[in-house]
Formats: sequence, C-alpha cells, structure tokens
Amino acid sequence: MVTAPKQRWAVGITGASGSIYAIRLIEMLLSAGHAVHLVITDAGWRVLKEELGWNAAKRQQALEAVFGEALAGARLIYHPNADIGASIASGSFKLQGMIIMPCSMGTLASIAHGISDNLMTRAADVMLKEGRKLLLVPRETPLHAIHLENMLSLSKLGVAIVPAMPAFYYGPQTIADMVDFLVGKVLDQLQIDHNLYRRWGDEQHGPTTGDHHRTD
Repeated sequence: MVTAPKQRWAVGITGASGSIYAIRLIEMLLSAGHAVHLVITDAGWRVLKEELGWNAAKRQQALEAVFGEALAGARLIYHPNADIGASIASGSFKLQGMIIMPCSMGTLASIAHGISDNLMTRAADVMLKEGRKLLLVPRETPLHAIHLENMLSLSKLGVAIVPAMPAFYYGPQTIADMVDFLVGKVLDQLQIDHNLYRRWGDEQHGPTTGDHHRTD
C-alpha cells in the first residue's frame, strides 16, 4: 500500500555554492514523509558536479544514484528547468511552498523583479501570487547594495531569507554538522520537526563548555 505524502514541497538548486545543503534538505523532507518536486538550473548542475562529483552529463542517472527509491516511488519528482509547463508552474497545483537552496543572486534578482522565464523563477512567482511559503537561501559574500535591495524587496513580500551562515554555539565538529545546522534552520521555517542540531538553552544537553552565546 502506497502512503500519500504528508505535504508537497518544491526545492530549487541554483548555481550558487552549497548544493550539499539542498541534498541534505531533500533527504530530510523525504524521510519525514513529504513529496519533493525538484528543479535544478544548468549552473546548479555544474555546482553539483564540482562540489559533490555528480555526473551532470547524465542527469537522470545521477539523481537515481542518490534518490533512486524516492524517484521510483514518485516521492521525488524531477522537473527540467526548461519545462515551463510542469505542474509546479501552475497555481492550481497544490504545494505547501518552495525552497531555493542555495539561491544565486541572479535567480534572487529575477524573482524580486517578477522575471519568470524558466521553471525555477516561474514556480517562485507562483508561490508569491498564491500567498504560499517561499524561502530563499542566498550564498554570496560580500553583498553589494543591489543584492541587499533585492532581498529587502522580497522580505517585504513575506519571503523568508535564510542566508547560509554557520553558527558555532552548538559545537559543530564536522562539515556535516554545519550543513545540518542550516538545514535545520530551514526546516524550522517550514515548521517541520527535526533534531539536526542542539538548540541553545536545551536543558537536556546544556550549553557547550566555555561557549558564550551572543544575541546582539
């Protein structure tokens, strides 16, 4: 018997550094029983190749190598970015929301200015017009005024901006720990339970020895 997914989320991967974040997010969404509609830009595929060693020339096979069971069970649905007629391009297709992680400044700028000339930006535009959750994880530094103005414009529209900024109060020991922290912060925004990192003030574990957490 096939169990219906709890929720449906769209996940976008662009050409900004940090594709490992998105892969971990997808793993967590799938493990929580949600369905994922995935879109990857051409630049995003290049980053997957450069950072994670994926075979970007054989995209379907690359996805099957990592998410074969989810693809076979239609819990992960991959949409080519050029497929402007895909289900997630329509507001009549029900989604809880969309996460673009990482989000390049080019994609962010397109969304901020209503430019929807591919599936990634069209799906994001649909989230805005339908009043659904849209969360962007920009990964760029330093930021100039145009970057900041575009993020402010989107924030005023209710878009959640979650920059890929690490924290150290919970005592990360590995890259995986730092990845889990950011993915956990995204899941918090989506109101999806997880235990990816130790929260500040967690009495069960207590603060890390010698750790002085600042909130200013």
